[in-house]
Amino acid sequence: MAMETGVNTSYSDLQKDYEKQTSAPFTDGLTGLFNYGFFLEVLKRELKHSRRNSIPFSVLMIDIDGFRHYNHQHGSMAGDRVLRETAEVMRRNLRGSDLAARYVSDQFVVILSETEMHEAEIAVKRIEEGIEERFKGEITACMGCVSSRGSQDADGLIEKAREAVSSAKLQGKGARVLAGPESLASDERRHSVLVVDDEPTNVRLLEAMLKPLGHHIMKASNGDEALRIVGRAEIDLVLLDAMMPYMDGFEACRRLKQSAVTRMIPVIMVTALDDRDSKVRAIEAGADDFVTKPPDRIELTARIRALIRTKQLNDRYVSLENVLFSLANAVEAKDAYTQGHVKRVSKLAVHLGRLIELPIEDLEALRIGGMLHDIGKIGIPDSVLNKPGRLDPAEWELMKTHPDVGHRMAEPLRSILKAALDVIRHHHEKLDGSGYPDGLRGEDISVVARIMAVADFYDALITDRPYRRGMSREEALMLMKREATEGRLDDTVVSRLGSLVSGLDGMTREDRG
Repeated sequence: MAMETGVNTSYSDLQKDYEKQTSAPFTDGLTGLFNYGFFLEVLKRELKHSRRNSIPFSVLMIDIDGFRHYNHQHGSMAGDRVLRETAEVMRRNLRGSDLAARYVSDQFVVILSETEMHEAEIAVKRIEEGIEERFKGEITACMGCVSSRGSQDADGLIEKAREAVSSAKLQGKGARVLAGPESLASDERRHSVLVVDDEPTNVRLLEAMLKPLGHHIMKASNGDEALRIVGRAEIDLVLLDAMMPYMDGFEACRRLKQSAVTRMIPVIMVTALDDRDSKVRAIEAGADDFVTKPPDRIELTARIRALIRTKQLNDRYVSLENVLFSLANAVEAKDAYTQGHVKRVSKLAVHLGRLIELPIEDLEALRIGGMLHDIGKIGIPDSVLNKPGRLDPAEWELMKTHPDVGHRMAEPLRSILKAALDVIRHHHEKLDGSGYPDGLRGEDISVVARIMAVADFYDALITDRPYRRGMSREEALMLMKREATEGRLDDTVVSRLGSLVSGLDGMTREDRG
C-alpha cells in the first residue's frame, strides 16, 4: 500500500510528543517528508521493538547522484524540484508502515519496518523504477540498505547505511549495496582510508600496515585522482604523499580543506621530505598530521586511530548541526516573507568576515550562526510572523524574544557552536545599547555579532515584507550608513558592506544566495 502523504499516521503519538518536547514540526519544509530529528526518534523506537520481539527491519539510504553539480548547473529552484519529486517517488512506492525522511541536503533515509533484506530489495527496486520513470535517466540515485534485528544502536545503524551507500557510489551512478544482519556483527564501523601515492611500493607498504586494522582501503596515484574519489565516496582519513605528478599532495590537501564538504576529513601527509619547510607547507595546506617515510607502524597506527576518532566526533557534530538546520528551515517555512533569508544572510556575513580578514573559526561562526540566527522564531505564532501590518506593542515584545529563545535552544551545543551562540543571541544588539535582548554596548558586542547585525539588517531592508516593499540597494546602504554615523551599527562593517554590494551586480542569483 502506497503512502498518501509524507506523514505516517502510525506514529501520531510520537509526533505529538516530539512537537511538545521540541516546540518544532516533525516534517521537512521542502519535501514534506519527516525531518531527521523525528526520524531518529522513530528509529530508536523501532530498535527497541526489534530487540524485544526479534523482528527484523531495514534502513535504506538514498543519495542523489551528482546533485551538487546539477544544482550549480540548473539553479537552486531546479534542485529543489528534484528533491520534492524524489520525495514524491518515495511516497508512492513505500508501504504505509514505512517511514521516509530527509537526511541532509540530497540524501534521504527510510525505515522499512518488519522487513528482511530480500523484501527490502523489492522496495529498493520499486524506488529505482520510480526514479527512472520520473526523470528518464536525467537523475539517478545510489542506494545503500542494511537490515537489523536490533543488534546496533541508532548511530551505528545509520553509519552502516552510510557505509553501504558510499560503497554503492564507488560502483557508479544508480548503483546499490544491500547488507544483511551478518554485516552488523561488529559494533565498530569499518572505516575507509584513502592511500594516495604514485609509487606502488609505498602503497603496498601502507596497505600491509592498514589491513590488520580492518579498514577498507582505497588507492589513488595522484592528487587529482584522490579528489575525484573523495567526491563520490565516504572517506574517513587520507594518507597523502607530498610529491606526485599532475597535482602534488600539498595542493590536494589545500583543496580538500577549502571545501565545506571535505574539510572535516583528516589528512596525514606521508613523505620522504623531512625538512622544516615541507612541514610548514603541510600545516599551511591544512594537514592534520605529518609523518616521514618509512613510517613506524605503531606510531602511524596510533595517529590513524586518534584522527578517525576525531572524524567520528566531527560526524556527530555535523548530524547535530543538520538537526538544527532542519529546525531553522522549518522557521522559514512558517514565514512566507523570509524564504531564503537565513541562507542569504549567512553567505553575506561570511563574505563580510573575509573582507575584514577574520580567522576561519569566526567565519565558521558566521556561517552556522547565520543559518541559525532566527531559529528562536519557531515559537512565534504564524499570525504574528505573517501579519500584513506593523506589529502592535505586545506583538513586538513577543517578536523580540526570539534571540533569547534561539540561544536557549542552541545552548546545550555550546562546546560545538562556540561563537555562533553569540551570533544567535546578539544579532539584534546595537552599539549604543538600544538593541535587544541584553542591551549591550560597544565592545561588549562581539565582532561576529556586529557583522551579523549588519548582514541581517541589510537583507531585511531590501526584502519585501508584509507591511512594506523592499528598498533598493542604494536606499538600504544610505539608511545603514546613517545608522552607523549615529552609533548604532559598526561603521567598519557597513563600509565593507558598501564595497561588497557594489560588486553584487556582477554576481549570479545563485552566488547571491
